[in-house]
Amino acid sequence: MLKRIPVERLVPGMYLHGLCGSWMDHPFWRSSFRISRAAEVERIVASGVAEAWIDTDKGLDVADAVDRQAAMAEVEQALTVAATAPLPLIELPETASERYVASGGPRKPQGPSPLKVREQAREAVTALFSQARLGRALDTAACVPVVDDIVLAVADNPGTLLNVLRIKRRDEYTYLHSVAVCALMVSLARTLGFDEKQCREAGMAGLLHDIGKAVVPLDILTKPARLTDEEFRIIRGHAQAGHALLRGATLSSQMALDVCLNHHEKVDGSGYPSRLAQHEISLFAKMGAVCDVYDAVTSNRPYKKGWDPGEAVREMAQWKGHFDPMVFQAFVKTVGIYPVGSLVRLGSGTLAMVVDQHADALLTPTVQPLYVIDSRERLVAAAPLDLRAPGCSERIVAAERPAEWALRGVEFDEALLGWKLDD
Repeated sequence: MLKRIPVERLVPGMYLHGLCGSWMDHPFWRSSFRISRAAEVERIVASGVAEAWIDTDKGLDVADAVDRQAAMAEVEQALTVAATAPLPLIELPETASERYVASGGPRKPQGPSPLKVREQAREAVTALFSQARLGRALDTAACVPVVDDIVLAVADNPGTLLNVLRIKRRDEYTYLHSVAVCALMVSLARTLGFDEKQCREAGMAGLLHDIGKAVVPLDILTKPARLTDEEFRIIRGHAQAGHALLRGATLSSQMALDVCLNHHEKVDGSGYPSRLAQHEISLFAKMGAVCDVYDAVTSNRPYKKGWDPGEAVREMAQWKGHFDPMVFQAFVKTVGIYPVGSLVRLGSGTLAMVVDQHADALLTPTVQPLYVIDSRERLVAAAPLDLRAPGCSERIVAAERPAEWALRGVEFDEALLGWKLDD
């Protein structure tokens, strides 16, 4: 049985099933192993992760712990509340004098296609990183048109853009991660009610948040395996390095400087570089923390397959002390309780993929039926199903983990800008 406990309660003889935290933020080659030494516990505690899962069938048990079934029931309830309840009032920055209100009605394309946006943004960020590596002053002004196009693409169809940005080759991960965080920051800013100017500034902050990685040695940045403790120490210096680079650039955005320096801080004070706590961290940096982690853990890396978007939201919801609760609730409203790309089970016994969201009805997205679960019949010709449509009797009964299903032939088609099943 899986049970969740504070990391301080770990002892030798327990079987560690996994840590309740981003696998990007701890230096463990294996997340599942039997703890044999007290030093291993000390190392886990020092990583800043607050809780862990243990498997009591493979190691020592502990009393008064939350089992997996109860924990996931709590998560589903909390996410449902986050998706449906009014967003708590969050004090906005002074310059956001007029709250942004997303337009209702049909979506109208206003800018370049998501594929063109991705390519132009990748080129701009790549050029910026090259300038930093060569010791040149950063031309951040060249990124303004890129951010403007991302703002337009997010207004048109954020789900499609984020699906396009999830596809990252090993050699372009760092650059496209910056672009994806830009898009997520814009989307989250819209949810929070930022005005148009602040939405663009949030996008710029997302685009520049990892610029400090330009001074990290490439053999560490592109290493196709988990990092060593020393390599983790080096790469954690990117926040301060990036802040220094931006201070030397022609950049007037205090938000970008703040997010660059503090997007790895945690509300419980265990983050870096300054171990800031809840009220010491700005709203912008709290936004950056959620957006950065979400894209990181949903992206494939050479040493680990990325989580499904729905799986990522559910895991992140359990990370005690990492995110600001109100900002995370706003993020859930932004990507949905079932984000685009999530795998879900329908009441009819059908396995489906979420392909579109409805901002006013997050529990009833549009899904693409994939398989009849009992027979494993592939529904190649099935049309997308809008669960919000009048007369639709289907409903989502559970979020599913893709790793538990041997899915074949399901992929995001860049030409169609949608999910498809191979014939």
